Amino acid sequence: MSREVIALAGDHGGYDLKVSLKEYLEEQGFEVLDLGCHSRESVDYPDFAHAMADAIGHGKAKRGVLVCGSGIGISIAANRHAHIRAALVHDRLTAELCRQHNNANVVVLGGRTTGPDVALDCLKAFLTTEFEGGRHQRRVDKMS
Repeated sequence: MSREVIALAGDHGGYDLKVSLKEYLEEQGFEVLDLGCHSRESVDYPDFAHAMADAIGHGKAKRGVLVCGSGIGISIAANRHAHIRAALVHDRLTAELCRQHNNANVVVLGGRTTGPDVALDCLKAFLTTEFEGGRHQRRVDKMS
């Protein structure tokens, strides 16, 4: 049985958080497709959002994690792609709801706005919460 691949990407503002999330994912047995960035050197977050969208669009991963300084810019860039439902979350509840109600396939975190413990809690919720379907499915369909 193959391990689930989780795509992971972020800019310099999310670099430190990305590193810790990658470590957690690998410890949990996920295969991590690390799309960069690979240092704190300034880069442009849209490049990494587009790389995430490309990886998911080409079936290299079904789900992903994006991190930038606030999470705002990279989520806007990611959501320009019709097959991406990227949700900027700030706590466990918003991470659960983005899965339950929106079937988000990418969770977004702010490296400068979300502490590492909260971010890890959000990631755990994103990975373990199922989409409820039902009335939510027609709404998700309207986004695609």
